[in-house]
Amino acid sequence: MHDASYFTNPIHDWQRRYEALRASFLERLPAKIVADRFGYTAAYVHLLRHQFIHEKIDFSEPVPEGKVARRRVTAEVRQRIRRWRERRLSAGEITQLLSEQGVEVSVRTVERVLAEEGFPKLPRRSQLKIGLTVKGAQVPARSEALTIEQMEGKRFDCEAAGVFLFAPFIEKLNIENIVKAAGLPGSKTIPATSYFLSFLALKLIGTERYAHMGDHAFDPGLGLFAGLNVLPKTTAMSTYSYCLDEVHLLRLQNAFVRQAHKLGLYDRKIINLDFHTVPHYGDESVLQEHWAGARGKTMKGALTLFAQDAMSKLILYTAADIQKNESDDQVLKFLSFWKKIQRGIKPTFVFDSKFTTYAKLSELNTQKTKFITLRRRGKNLLDELNNLGPWKRINIAHGKRKYPNPFVYESFITLRGYEGQLRQVIVKGNGHERPAFLISNDFDAPLELLVGNYARRWRVENLISEAVKFFHLNALSSPILIKVHFDVAMTMVADTMYNMFAQKLRGFEQCDAPKIYRHFVKGKANISVKEGKVTVTFPRKAHNPILRAVPWHRLPKSLSWLDDADLELKFK
Repeated sequence: MHDASYFTNPIHDWQRRYEALRASFLERLPAKIVADRFGYTAAYVHLLRHQFIHEKIDFSEPVPEGKVARRRVTAEVRQRIRRWRERRLSAGEITQLLSEQGVEVSVRTVERVLAEEGFPKLPRRSQLKIGLTVKGAQVPARSEALTIEQMEGKRFDCEAAGVFLFAPFIEKLNIENIVKAAGLPGSKTIPATSYFLSFLALKLIGTERYAHMGDHAFDPGLGLFAGLNVLPKTTAMSTYSYCLDEVHLLRLQNAFVRQAHKLGLYDRKIINLDFHTVPHYGDESVLQEHWAGARGKTMKGALTLFAQDAMSKLILYTAADIQKNESDDQVLKFLSFWKKIQRGIKPTFVFDSKFTTYAKLSELNTQKTKFITLRRRGKNLLDELNNLGPWKRINIAHGKRKYPNPFVYESFITLRGYEGQLRQVIVKGNGHERPAFLISNDFDAPLELLVGNYARRWRVENLISEAVKFFHLNALSSPILIKVHFDVAMTMVADTMYNMFAQKLRGFEQCDAPKIYRHFVKGKANISVKEGKVTVTFPRKAHNPILRAVPWHRLPKSLSWLDDADLELKFK
């Protein structure tokens, strides 16, 4: 006889998956609670949700125990599998590459296709065959943590040694404590901090996809940077984010921004908020369609949010798991986050007209938060322009502005959904075909400052686009939004690192990441380890005098994640 235990303690695997998904979607239980209840891991719960959303799981006719329905593979996918095996990639690596292209199949399916195509199994490779030797030192095949004593007396070249230029800033931000505060997971062989630094290293050297890990698979210098013999393999890096949930990412962001705030990296007076659509081109993509401004069209992708400190140009908040019906609430969510971070100075939020509703603006005003945004322009508003006057010419004191002297008309208005009055400033002669209708609850700021603060936002949009391009954020490899958010958060960290480094480079303080990378970070160096000291010697380059002028002696010199080893940077 059945009772309630039939539902709480399901016997069959298919029923257990059903009950887990029901608890996740209908009861809205966190992944960890669902995992504990049904004997899964949180990562597997996320995978189940993803498969269910993508219609990869069907409970209408449960597959009998012991039988597995074979998944059909298209001729195109089959061709891709053949091509990658010809390059000596394993079934696991091929499965991951397909996933990054939007094709979700199991490792078993890939193995079946390879057998049908006549490919034999790859021979088990020894460490000698997988690893290469660097001046007599064998590179282990498996990534694992190492101690500075293990590297004693070693000397080798590193193709991407520029990552060590960021080590003092990593230490200054106390990344180890940030990783601990976030509760980021590690493994038996790879500590959490080493995983984090592996991802950060790839961001800092502009690696487009985790599938390109093979380019650095045998670089012991990059491994040493992360506290490992070599960086983790492609599959390990690509699947790491499945071990994370939104709680991890929120804690990571909170801890990082708090530390950056403590170091005084943010100006905090003006904060620009902007949406960015990360496109996804997978054939089976089920992501929502969002407006992609850079491409001038609506397309499938992940809607992300960036909050940027206007003066320092630093990203200080990100969000990625945003649905269309949630976009209007994002400004209030950021406000809640920022109130926990900063005290004293109350910033002014700057964003465009599509960011939120007038009712939400009213809530901002109730919480005594100043804002500058655009009013939605209608035909009637534009028709009324001819009857307005007199217009006032102002000067916007921003360098390199093409139109520094626009005309403005100021008035006070009321809008449906907003309680009270708003300050409206119409701007024309600013290089745009149509005038801009600025609205704000700041009644005290001078006209020049009000218009200038919004005008600066247009420049900030370009800066975010440049960061997105360099850190390859648009190379969305998966429709799973937890992976996207992790990538966005790592972009924020890497962007901060580049900014901190740039502030020490005389004459390059305002340069973006691509330029800093091109002149200072890109290139190889020689690394030696002796008596607990890691010495990185860079070859002769045109910009070495600028690097020598950096006050390295005032910056942290130890690598806390590598047994507190000393770091010495030399420039020929």
